[in-house]
Amino acid sequence: MFGRRGNEGFGKSGGPAGHPPQAAPAPAPVERAAPAAAEPVRETAVAVAPPPHQPSPIARKKMPRTEDYYDTKSQVFSALIDTIDLSQLAKLDTESAREEIRDIVNDIITIKNFAMSISEQEELLDDICNDVLGYGPLEPLLARDDIADIMVNGAGRTYIEVAGKVQESEIRFRDNAQLLSICQRIVSQVGRRVDESSPICDARLPDGSRVNVIAPPLAIDGTALTIRKFKKDKLTLDQLVKFGSITQEGSTLLQIIGRVRCNLVISGGTGSGKTTLLNCMTRYIDTDERVITCEDSAELQLQQPHVVRLETRPPNIEGEGEITMRDLIKNCLRMRPERIIVGEVRGPEVFDLLQAMNTGHDGSMGTIHANSPRECLSRMESMIAMGGYTLPAKTVREIIAGSVDVIIQASRLRDGSRRITHVTEVVGMEGDVIVTQDLMRFEMEGEDANGRIIGRHVGTGIGKPHFWDRARYFNEERRLASTLDLMEKVA
Repeated sequence: MFGRRGNEGFGKSGGPAGHPPQAAPAPAPVERAAPAAAEPVRETAVAVAPPPHQPSPIARKKMPRTEDYYDTKSQVFSALIDTIDLSQLAKLDTESAREEIRDIVNDIITIKNFAMSISEQEELLDDICNDVLGYGPLEPLLARDDIADIMVNGAGRTYIEVAGKVQESEIRFRDNAQLLSICQRIVSQVGRRVDESSPICDARLPDGSRVNVIAPPLAIDGTALTIRKFKKDKLTLDQLVKFGSITQEGSTLLQIIGRVRCNLVISGGTGSGKTTLLNCMTRYIDTDERVITCEDSAELQLQQPHVVRLETRPPNIEGEGEITMRDLIKNCLRMRPERIIVGEVRGPEVFDLLQAMNTGHDGSMGTIHANSPRECLSRMESMIAMGGYTLPAKTVREIIAGSVDVIIQASRLRDGSRRITHVTEVVGMEGDVIVTQDLMRFEMEGEDANGRIIGRHVGTGIGKPHFWDRARYFNEERRLASTLDLMEKVA
């Protein structure tokens, strides 16, 4: 099956068919599938293998990478590329392709007589499989579910965020050419490109993880790759309660807000958990509702059966064909949506979202970058101005106040923990000012001996919220009253 691109190749029984490729090893072709300095993803039963998806840091320290390792890998990789038929390999499923590669690499190691231990050979096999079939050095990091962010600053520096703290990883790439090649492989899967003429790109991985790439010449020290990973097990509000992000009463309040179709904006800074919280809130959308999502990179994970997912498109190399968030929101209004979910509003599209909220699409949701509920309202006003609208300031505020029912503020605290700090209701207008009231807020009380923030979520005792009639319409007023009473007692 896998010929030497014509008439030579390794058989699966071991040993060369025709002339072995070791006679004239060529340098590894970086642009095709460059050698990588990757920690192995142990996908086979090996005695020294750490558990799947949890690469062992202890194992990495016992087997430090050396220049000899990279030189050996380069020779093996070169012989593999000369031997294997990549077009035939692409027709196999992942597991079968891995077995084919492993068999041929084992033959190459035997013929070239490399002095390697069994564990080193297994490590090399996994590295090469990752380079050919996956994302090279990124594979072990992507397999770990405890990592929230992967930040690659050029070929030699990779950082990860674990438990809210950023730390340097031992992962590195062979060179910047290999790093750029892997970035191109990632973005090409969603029909996008990144190169010198188009050096900035947003994309996503198949699991929905968010990817941003900025390449030279804009990135001076080599391509910068940032991946916001999503957990394989989707978080729920109950899990957020266990993590201390919100209380049980606060969770019930959010469930009611989602159930009674309040128009909702989730506000927060970078990495505060806005998208995670938006995913949690969408669980309370009825299964018979038609939901349309609009995103720059599709990453929302809705569980309802009737969901239409839309994604923006950047311009092509001639600067044409761009589809913006505003285009998507305008179009989805013609698609008979019952709820519109916008992954993130960054500009004038906020006006279209507000119009949708105000014209019968109750229960629509979106996220926005802001550090407080009050700042969230100010940012919406500024974004509308960015669109060139010449409406009076009071009119803009009336549109905002008439469209948004609740703002949920998510924050990442200095100890790395993520908390829901405010659940704020938009009441209406008094003169030229938008009036809000907090239903719940997080009050900091200090920190423990380990530097962890200590605080509590308290109710504000406002009595009946502004959306009480809506809750009564959905037969949720008793649960709402009980929840608010419990929150007030905690305060």
